[in-house]
Amino acid sequence: MPSNEQRRQAAKRKLERQLARRAERAKRRRIWGVSLTVIVVVGVVVLVYWLANLGPEDSEAATENTEESTPATSEGPCAYAESTGEDPPKDVGMPEDPEQTPSTGTVTMTLKTNQGTIPLTLDRAKAPCTVQSMEHLAKEKYFDGTTCHRLTSAAGLKVLQCGDPKGDGTGGPGYTVPDELPTDLANSPGGGELKTYPRGVLAMANGGPDTGGSQFFMVYGDSSLPPNYTVFGTVEASGLTVLDKVAQGGITPGTSPEDGAPKKAVTIESATLAG
Repeated sequence: MPSNEQRRQAAKRKLERQLARRAERAKRRRIWGVSLTVIVVVGVVVLVYWLANLGPEDSEAATENTEESTPATSEGPCAYAESTGEDPPKDVGMPEDPEQTPSTGTVTMTLKTNQGTIPLTLDRAKAPCTVQSMEHLAKEKYFDGTTCHRLTSAAGLKVLQCGDPKGDGTGGPGYTVPDELPTDLANSPGGGELKTYPRGVLAMANGGPDTGGSQFFMVYGDSSLPPNYTVFGTVEASGLTVLDKVAQGGITPGTSPEDGAPKKAVTIESATLAG
């Protein structure tokens, strides 16, 4: 059996080992604590530096990228939308878009052309946003010097299309006008979903929903179309006489013998407003 002295020596050695282990653990904790403090301090310095250098230049670049991807839209009820990627041949800006869009009364627009004068009556009640846009374009002389690029003479489509400064059907004002589609057109005799756009109707051309701009068409003979085109007024009797003369002059075939440029070229010398 171990003596008392041996037991005391063993207990002493055990205590020394315990104290050594405690000291080692304390040392490791101090090292980890210092390391963690250094990491936190470095992180704070990096964060402060990053925030301090996110200045106007970076912010403006981010804003510009956002603006490039999101079309600008007017703030009023009509919400005219800037056409992204389009370089308008005549840049006249977007129309004013007040909180209350004028929606009563009529406006007379007179197209003075080389083939004769075409009086138009724009009806705010039918399409207030469209009429507001057409007034804007006329006031900015957007239509002056433009040609009516398309004449059709098919049995179900008799229109003269105008309003494109490029003269080829691809131009627009740099913004789009929301659809204000008709609900009171009679069914077409052909049946189906087609409606009759009667002789004398003034309507907007478009390339799909809510893509109207500056191009419009004047109906000189009852036409069968889907109700996808905003009706915003009428062509007066004297103007229809001019359209009849142009139609009788024939068509230079484009997409078909019945669809192309009018042989009697029509140039809008001026578009003026009254009323």
